[in-house]
Amino acid sequence: MNIYVAISATIALALSIFSFPLLNNFYLLKLTPATTTTTTTNLEADLVVTNGVIFTGDDSLLFADSMAIKNGRIVSVGNYSAVQQLAADGTNVLNLQGKVVVPGFIDSHVHFIPGGLQMARVKLRGVSHKDEFVRRVKEAVKNSKKGSWILGGGWNNDLWGGDLPMASWIDDITPHNPVWLSRMDGHMGLANSVALQLVGITNLSEDPNGGTIMKTSSGEPTGLLIDAAMKLILPWIPEVSVDERREALLRASNLALSRGVTTVVDFGRYYPGESVQLSWEDFADVYQWASYSEKMKIRVCLFFPLETWSSLADLINKTGHVLSDWVYLGGVKAFADGSLGSNSALFHEPYADEPHNYGLQVMELESLLSMTMASDKSGLQVAIHAIGDRANDLVLDMYKSVVVTTGKRDQRFRIEHAQHLASGTAARFGDQGIVASMQPQHLLDDADSARKKLGVDRAERESYLFQSLLANNALLALGSDWPVADINPLFAIRTAMKRIPPGWDNAWIPSERISFTDALIAHTLSAAACMLS
Repeated sequence: MNIYVAISATIALALSIFSFPLLNNFYLLKLTPATTTTTTTNLEADLVVTNGVIFTGDDSLLFADSMAIKNGRIVSVGNYSAVQQLAADGTNVLNLQGKVVVPGFIDSHVHFIPGGLQMARVKLRGVSHKDEFVRRVKEAVKNSKKGSWILGGGWNNDLWGGDLPMASWIDDITPHNPVWLSRMDGHMGLANSVALQLVGITNLSEDPNGGTIMKTSSGEPTGLLIDAAMKLILPWIPEVSVDERREALLRASNLALSRGVTTVVDFGRYYPGESVQLSWEDFADVYQWASYSEKMKIRVCLFFPLETWSSLADLINKTGHVLSDWVYLGGVKAFADGSLGSNSALFHEPYADEPHNYGLQVMELESLLSMTMASDKSGLQVAIHAIGDRANDLVLDMYKSVVVTTGKRDQRFRIEHAQHLASGTAARFGDQGIVASMQPQHLLDDADSARKKLGVDRAERESYLFQSLLANNALLALGSDWPVADINPLFAIRTAMKRIPPGWDNAWIPSERISFTDALIAHTLSAAACMLS
């Protein structure tokens, strides 16, 4: 069994390309956030690491065998003969015995506090049978007070054949508790009948703009709410306490560090239908508290709802982007469409399994353009969620319009997910300098469903075009979208390289596989470069 060596909280994690067991055995050395240098100095190092395979990301010296560390900072990287000059009588020497060392991973797309909260709720990720779905909800009811909300999520209907869950599945076991269970992608959720009655959703309720209330053929609500329709129920769910959210941050941080993740780009509790103030509450109640009380364990780059761009611009004008070694104010985010799993991602052609459905445009284009323009003029980085091919083209067109109006500079506009791209769209990312922030593990869940929802030919032409984007000089940043998928960069790197979904013998769209080096860089150097500083 390969043994991993981690040099972290911000620097490096051992990795074997040929085997991806869990991080069971590794050394952990706490290093402060810092940049590295390859030039030696007269400093006497606290630690010299030798006999390793140290990935530098620098083409002039892609791998080194030794490095020296002083006060938590890497002060030299190179061959042993050069680095040993920094060793003194008090210097500790660690022989890596050929282990591989890479920079600490950056997860370029997470919902960090929601992930930490989900760790303490009904866990439905990976459930592949209706009976198990019901059993887990029933177990939660046993441990809950009458009248309290049962919350959870992570379910994926594709794992049990595609049938969507209904309130009737759980009504008999939840007669006294309202229930809300979000789908794995966060764009759909299931409410039981108690919850529907509580919030007043009936057969007369109309779909809100940008959302859908799923109904039976007779017009009765099934319990499923999609995208903006979730705002009908989310305000009724009791607010999570400050202490619960702080505990969620600590749980999430420990999990991330155990997986070698030392920095995350956090898009917070902002989903379609959610209040735009939640991200700001978490910033004030959780991140500022953790930073000031020295409880931060992981570096975070925070994004806030696009609707609140002026508040972020005002804050940055007062404080700058860097609040501490651990907290960085990144930019703003919006949604162009929904998700493939909920049939709300926006496409040029209709869904194969719903011939009259092209998906949902979550935000009006005029409003999206106006706020993006204002954010850009204020110097904010803008990230927009787009999954369907039409949504990606709409966002690229909009970004182009902004550049024409405000002028070209180092904007590093981002598209989050960029999962399905029409012919020629991958080249537009490179031409326009747009960041493609993607999550390899999503393709494991989407391979079968995409073929069913889009048709085999369309799915294989335009899904997860990692290699096409790199070949067209796009900026590629990889992440997990945790808690939608597991926060595990080792598995994400393997998935980007191999693209073999569960139950498959061969790769899905093998021409879009990328190399180990490209996948590693997209989790480290490229991910860092995709954040505007």
